[in-house]
Amino acid sequence: MGCLSLGSFAAQKPVSSKRSVAEHLFHQGEFTRLKMLSDSLNAVDPQAVLSRQADSLKEIASRISLDFSLSEPKAEAQIRAKIGAFSLDEKKQWEAKGWLEYRSIDGQKRYFNRSVTNLKLRLNQYNDSVNHTLQPLDSLSLFCLRHTEAALAQTAKPGDLSLPVHFTITYTLSVKADVVPAGETIRCWLPYPKENRSRQSDVKLLNAWPAVYTIAPDSAGHRSIYMEQKAVKGHSTEFKIRFSYRGAAQYFDLNKLKIESYKKHDPLYKRYTAQQGPHIVFTPQIRALADKIVGRERHPVKIVHKLYDWINAHIIWSGALEYSTMKNIPQYVLDHRRGDCGMQTLLFMTMARYKGIPVKWQSGWMLHPDETNLHDWSEVYYEGVGWVPLDVSFGLQRSDNPAVRGFYITGIDAYRLIVNDETGALFTPRKQFVRSEPVDFQRGEVEWRGGNLYFNKWDYHMDVEYLP
Repeated sequence: MGCLSLGSFAAQKPVSSKRSVAEHLFHQGEFTRLKMLSDSLNAVDPQAVLSRQADSLKEIASRISLDFSLSEPKAEAQIRAKIGAFSLDEKKQWEAKGWLEYRSIDGQKRYFNRSVTNLKLRLNQYNDSVNHTLQPLDSLSLFCLRHTEAALAQTAKPGDLSLPVHFTITYTLSVKADVVPAGETIRCWLPYPKENRSRQSDVKLLNAWPAVYTIAPDSAGHRSIYMEQKAVKGHSTEFKIRFSYRGAAQYFDLNKLKIESYKKHDPLYKRYTAQQGPHIVFTPQIRALADKIVGRERHPVKIVHKLYDWINAHIIWSGALEYSTMKNIPQYVLDHRRGDCGMQTLLFMTMARYKGIPVKWQSGWMLHPDETNLHDWSEVYYEGVGWVPLDVSFGLQRSDNPAVRGFYITGIDAYRLIVNDETGALFTPRKQFVRSEPVDFQRGEVEWRGGNLYFNKWDYHMDVEYLP
């Protein structure tokens, strides 16, 4: 059957190898036939290069299918419920503009699970620009506005910490029943807070289940706590930690500080202005856009402001595809003019590094009351000052006070959990199989000797307690 299938694929379009057949099927959205090809190759020699390559494409295809699981009738029903009546011409226009994202999978239109929500955001933005109106501030924006105003009032000198908050976090990851055979060992990595950070201190592990664990060193790019458990037939497998720490807001008024010239031979400068594939890559489009935005400006602070302002004005926040399914995230953002926090951050980082500004990734969770969620941001290095936080997706706040308006260009609020300061870093102990999230680490990672357990095989939950 495998040979016959392969022959029929090749007969439809001349190809030079089984790999090109697999790639052709992948790019055509023929995911069922791709699975058949991969399974047939694995049956012959699962360790062969072609088998592994086809298996990798099959895995990505399965992840795309989960993201694009919305049928056309269900997408249309969601549009009517969330946006209102529409014509087929309007729908075609939204699809042509990329505002309503879909893919052809096995010959059918399948829409991104969050495509209708993203469409509504885009339409609201478009209508506001046409009508010269502003949407009322949501609860998170109002909270951040008040919080950052208070942080500025308490900041006596640049870099001071303010408004400390004590957090107690309970984090639970539960592997669904019977996705791993009974008696097999499940390996799990949970997010754990970074230490020795000025804004994040007094980290304490209060309890853990299972009671045997390994905490990654603070120097690890992804800070994790590792545990193992045996699967039990008919029961979910739960991993749980409870920890506390103190977070604080921080703001740098760079007008009050002397910014020195970068030491371009310094290892820090070289590391954090370098390309870092597959996403931080100085493509011709990135170079041309960054050059256009920055112009002849050479001062680091002004370059950062120009890049930040451009993203704020041109890139709308939207729900994101899983990062593992995107070949180059900044390119996707530019093509679609949208992206979530991490996607906007990677675009900013790529353009800033290209312009010679050292910048590094930082991520974990945002813990604002009633707004607990995964979140990514960055830090910019200024010679003579050090690392300064920057959150491009929080954007410019609605205020007449320039410091409040641009707070997140050189500051950050207290409601953060810092877990990572690198992308795509190694785990402690090392993961044996492909990751569910190859860029970031916030939800956790799980595997067993039979392979990785993707996000649809387990659930996660965070409970947050606040103390002054």
